[in-house]
Amino acid sequence: MSSVLYDTPGPRAKRRNVLYSVVFAALLVLLLWWAWQTMSDKGQLDWAKWKPFTESQAWTTYLLPGLGNTLKAAALSMVIALPLGAVFGIARLSDHKWVRVPAGVVVEFFRAIPVLILMVFANQFYSDYSDFSSDVRPLYAVVTGLVLYNASVLAEIVRAGILSLPKGQTEAAQAIGLRKTQVMTSILLPQAVTVMLPAIVSQLVVIVKDTALGGVMLNFTELLNARKTLAANFANVIPSFIVVAVIFIVLNFILTSFASWLERRLRRSKRSTGAVLGAEDLEGLNAPGEVVGVHGIDPGTTGGGGTGKTP
Repeated sequence: MSSVLYDTPGPRAKRRNVLYSVVFAALLVLLLWWAWQTMSDKGQLDWAKWKPFTESQAWTTYLLPGLGNTLKAAALSMVIALPLGAVFGIARLSDHKWVRVPAGVVVEFFRAIPVLILMVFANQFYSDYSDFSSDVRPLYAVVTGLVLYNASVLAEIVRAGILSLPKGQTEAAQAIGLRKTQVMTSILLPQAVTVMLPAIVSQLVVIVKDTALGGVMLNFTELLNARKTLAANFANVIPSFIVVAVIFIVLNFILTSFASWLERRLRRSKRSTGAVLGAEDLEGLNAPGEVVGVHGIDPGTTGGGGTGKTP
């Protein structure tokens, strides 16, 4: 089956694709074998290096507390950045210049600064101008940097999602007398959510991963920083990296799976919102000399009890 962007491959193309797949699979197997042999030669596969992960001490003392801090920082950043990004994204679409221009300046400013610089600046600011203790200051600095940067990116995602909708949606809503706020909240945003969801989830995954920057620069005891202490105590640098990488992969897989389920549910709910005529409505439509509305309501009926019969 062909389309504008894709032609169905012929016999030669199919054979070529099979050949490419076989070659790629062979190269991948060779790469994995080389990595396995290298780790084996360096002693990274020795049971002594992997044994700590089968005992509770490595998890309860290092990994689980670090994972808890990672989830705490990521959750706080998501909860604050999502609504803040939505507000700035909608503000950039405002008809009022005094709203649109400052929102655009804020979004472009924080979107242009690396998130690591924002974290370091926030940490120094809290150190000089706040009473936060040294125990919680890295968490606040990490959350601040993640919120400022990701809210700016999410604002652009929201703006692009709304602009991607057909212009006729806005014109039709205005034609029936809806105000600008009603058009945005009742017409545009519910439709744009499904369009924006994949990009929003990608940015949430970035938030989870960027919490590790706080461990590198601010000594925030997140998962990657906890791994460093674990590796120093048990001399298993490579195995600890592999375990932490697997944990991050599982976290992001759970997040993307939930987003995919939510997107499918939203699409199904939108398909099932059409008006459905009942049996009595169809009988009314077929009755001679009677006018029945779309939902079975006689438009000729007025307040007190007109019969709705045509003369």
